[in-house]
Amino acid sequence: MRLLLAFLLTMNCLAGMEIVLTGDSTVNDEGGWGTGFRAQFGADVAVVNLALNGRSSKSFRDEGAWAPALTFRPDYILIQFGHNDGPGKGPERETDPKTTYRANLIRYIKEARSAGAKPVLVTSIVRRVFTEDGHIKSDSLVPFVEEARLVAAQMQVPLMDMYAVTKEQCEAFGREKTAELNAVTKDGKPDTTHLGAVGRREVGLLAAKEFVRVVPSATDFLRK
Repeated sequence: MRLLLAFLLTMNCLAGMEIVLTGDSTVNDEGGWGTGFRAQFGADVAVVNLALNGRSSKSFRDEGAWAPALTFRPDYILIQFGHNDGPGKGPERETDPKTTYRANLIRYIKEARSAGAKPVLVTSIVRRVFTEDGHIKSDSLVPFVEEARLVAAQMQVPLMDMYAVTKEQCEAFGREKTAELNAVTKDGKPDTTHLGAVGRREVGLLAAKEFVRVVPSATDFLRK
């Protein structure tokens, strides 16, 4: 942890803009959009990905993963949870959208602001499961997505609506092309939650577009 903090503080001194990503495995560099997001910006932007597999808005804080984001004092902290907050994830992770999840997001926002960072709420990316008529299937993510939108409006923070844009992307692609975004499980089956190499690139591009949409001043930092 000390080495991580030292790295973060060094990057903070060198970069023109500092962005910290917090969240779960759909954000991190292994199976999420973090690498594709980072690739859209030039060398004067430090993107530090603190997202961890399997974490929820509750467990990310409880395990101490949130504290480094505040120590770094970046310009922006992006906050995406929901995939592991739902039913069946166990008491150490589960939250209720309208009560504990909502309270967690508000606390993250307030603490980011107190640390001098600008918080940005991010809705979860979709699970790429289609209905028979070619639409993305509604699932347990939806209440958490809706609550994140409400909290963003109430707290007056930018909202990157990744659920909306990834849903639109998948339905435009169709079932076959969307499958190219998937990771592959250990037993060789399609992973419709996590992202493979193509998905990390394509969804990361969407995330960068959403970020500069809600933070227009960041447009100048995009790669030419």
